[in-house]
Amino acid sequence: MILNIDNDLNRFKKIVKGRVRKDLRRYMGSDELIGRQGDKVVSIPLPEIHIPRFRYGKNQGGVGQGEGEEGDPAQGGQGQQAGDQPGEHVLEAEISLEELAEIIGEELELPRIEPRGNKRISSRKDRYTGIALHGPESLRHTRRTFRQALRRQIASGTYDPKRPVIIPIKEDKRYRTWKTHTEPVSAAVIIYMMDVSGSMGQKQKDIVRLEAFWIDTWLRHNYKNVETRFIIHDAAAREVSRDVFFRTRESGGTLISSAYKLCMQIIEDDYPVDEWNIYPFHFSDGDNWSASDTRTCMEILREHLVPASNQFSYGQVDSEYGSGQFYKDLKQHFGDDERVAISRIPNRDAIMDSIKELLGKGR
Repeated sequence: MILNIDNDLNRFKKIVKGRVRKDLRRYMGSDELIGRQGDKVVSIPLPEIHIPRFRYGKNQGGVGQGEGEEGDPAQGGQGQQAGDQPGEHVLEAEISLEELAEIIGEELELPRIEPRGNKRISSRKDRYTGIALHGPESLRHTRRTFRQALRRQIASGTYDPKRPVIIPIKEDKRYRTWKTHTEPVSAAVIIYMMDVSGSMGQKQKDIVRLEAFWIDTWLRHNYKNVETRFIIHDAAAREVSRDVFFRTRESGGTLISSAYKLCMQIIEDDYPVDEWNIYPFHFSDGDNWSASDTRTCMEILREHLVPASNQFSYGQVDSEYGSGQFYKDLKQHFGDDERVAISRIPNRDAIMDSIKELLGKGR
C-alpha cells in the first residue's frame, strides 16, 4: 500500500513538473508565485490539473436513501445558485526551489556556473573515519559489535547454532570514530541596483522584482551561500533593505553613476574579489541625466566594476518616459566584452528571454 502511494506521488510530481515546464513563461511573469515563496518551497497554482472526483454507484442502504431520482439535488441546505458552466478547480502543488532552479536551467538551457575563489569562512563537517574500542553509546556500531560477539562465542565454544543467541559484553563493543574536516564554501554576492527616478513606474518596478526573484533562484542553486545587497538611485544612490527595494515609490532625476560608485564602494569594503563571486545587476529605463555622467559610468565599469565581477548585468525596462539611450551606450562600449551582459525587457513576457541573455554565459 505504501509502495503504491509512493508511486502515485512520484507520478504526480512528474505531472507538476511537466505543467511548470509547459507554462514556465507565464509563471515567470506572475506576481502570484512571488507572493507564495517560502524558504525552501513555493506553491504553484495549477488550474489545468483536475481535482480527482468520486464516481458514485447505486446505494445499498444507509444515508441518502428515500424519494428522488439519481442526480436530484439534496434538500435542506443553502448554497450558491446553480449555473450551467463547470467551475474552475485550481490545485496548488508545492515544488522546492532546488527543483524549480533545475527546471529553469533546463528550459532556458543555462550552463552550470563554476564558482571562483572561496569565502573566508569555511564549513566544518564531521566524517566517520574508523572503528574504536571505546566511545559513547550513541556512536556504537551495532553490526560490528554483534560480529565481534559472535566471533568470541564461536572461539570459546559457547555459541549454539540450535539456539543462536548472541549476547555482547563490554569487550565486544565497537564504536565509530570521526574527524572534523574544514571545507571552503563557495559564496556569491548579488548586488541589485534599480533606477527609481520619475520615469520608472510601478509596472517597471514589478518587472524588476520578478526578474530578481528568478535570478536569485538560479544563483542560489549554484552557490551554497548567497548574499544580496540592494541599491536604489535617482540623482543620488543609497543602500536599502529588500523590502524598500521592491516597494519604494521615489522619483526625481537620474544619475546612474551614483549607483555604480556605491556598488564599487560596497565591493571594496566587504567582498574581496579573490574570495567572492560578485554579480552586480542594474535595472533602469536607460534615461540618464547627461552624456557626461554616462561617460563617468563607462569609466567606472571599465576600471572597477567589470574587472571585479564575475559578470556585470544590465537589464533595461521599457518605459514611455525614458529615452533608453543607456542600453545603446553600453552596447557601444561593451558589446564585445563577455564579462558584460545586456538585455532589454519590454514586458513581463520577456522576463524569461532576458534571464537567458543575462545568465546564459554561465560566468
